[in-house]
Amino acid sequence: MTVSRYDLVHASQVDTDQGAAALELEQLRGHVSEQAFTGETMLLNMGPQHPSTHGVLRLLLELDGETIVSCIPDIGFLHTGIEKNMEAKTYEKALVMTDRIDYLNNLGNNLVYCMAIEKLCELDVPERALYIRVIIAELQRLNSHLVWLGTHVLDLGATSVFLYCMREREHILDLFETVSGQRMMGTYIRPGGIWRDFPDGFERELRNFLDYFPSKLDDYERLLSENPIWKDRTQGIGIIPAEDAVRWGITGPSLRASGVNFDIRKAMPYSGYDRFEFEVPTGTKGDVYERYQVRMREMRESLSIIHQALDALPGGPVRSDNRKFVPPPRSELGTSMEAVIHHFKLWTEGFKVPAGEVYVRVESPRGELGVMLVSDGSAKPYRVHFRAPSFVNMQALGAFTKGYMVADLVGIIGSIDIVLGDCDR
Repeated sequence: MTVSRYDLVHASQVDTDQGAAALELEQLRGHVSEQAFTGETMLLNMGPQHPSTHGVLRLLLELDGETIVSCIPDIGFLHTGIEKNMEAKTYEKALVMTDRIDYLNNLGNNLVYCMAIEKLCELDVPERALYIRVIIAELQRLNSHLVWLGTHVLDLGATSVFLYCMREREHILDLFETVSGQRMMGTYIRPGGIWRDFPDGFERELRNFLDYFPSKLDDYERLLSENPIWKDRTQGIGIIPAEDAVRWGITGPSLRASGVNFDIRKAMPYSGYDRFEFEVPTGTKGDVYERYQVRMREMRESLSIIHQALDALPGGPVRSDNRKFVPPPRSELGTSMEAVIHHFKLWTEGFKVPAGEVYVRVESPRGELGVMLVSDGSAKPYRVHFRAPSFVNMQALGAFTKGYMVADLVGIIGSIDIVLGDCDR
């Protein structure tokens, strides 16, 4: 189970008041074994700390020697109230806050929120914008997986792969900056399409990256896949049986590594994914090593999808011409007073969305990312709620860490690729 930091006491803190200490321990009953109450096992705080990768997390561990008896994730340290803040803004102004939820899937967060607005408004998206959205979403997946791989191996004591992953990630961030003006938090995907078309030279730079990157993936795998130390630290560790993964609601690479072939891009295609040929990598054992293998293969599939989308990229506009929801082109602002007034009203008052409720989902680098959007007919959302894959995946942490050594815990956490901003929101 996962609990809020306000729900648990810090049971391992020394308290000279024996009565208060006993009360604190009693509050943990049901979360730890009975041996914790007799002193046969030890309660230990791991964190809260900020390793600058996964976010701020505290784990309450019950240990029998160095063996994990129970592990309770304690979250909430990064809570920012993003969902409620979005409800206080117009639909378009709230879009910038989606970038900050899962900060390694900024554009994927933009995408799912815009798709929800488009579904409520029955707003069309031009063909060219659909293809560009796929290209950008897959670049974002590569970016996220590179950060995961680099930090994951760093957690287990390797440094070289981390430096190489950050080197390749810089190329992707440069591409994001070229199209959106920002390396991160670019809010490039907008309701009805995208902010602007690819600038001159972007496609050439993207193809250069697509030609350059596969050999780097080969390098990573040569360093890790048959490395005896890496295999000792990852094989047979943190096993998640397929039936348990489904029961816990785990999605993404962590689910597919357990042998469950479920990818929303295939099962429920969106944004034109049904037009592209790609495989869904799966494993059989569901351990840390297979979660690594699945993500490595996913990066190669993402490269294939981007190649296909670039080769078939249609011409035409990149944003809907429905002026009820979309601002006029910048080129009209210097020649049309009506365009200026329309632009001003959209950015000050916003657009009204028909009353209704929708749920839309996409495949984020961590699993199913969904948004429930409720409209009461006004220019501000009545309710915004995100189904965050990191939150759901991490709640099962206690179930598949039990019985392993405490030294394996960091590797297990890294293998499920959690982002605490995605958990807390």
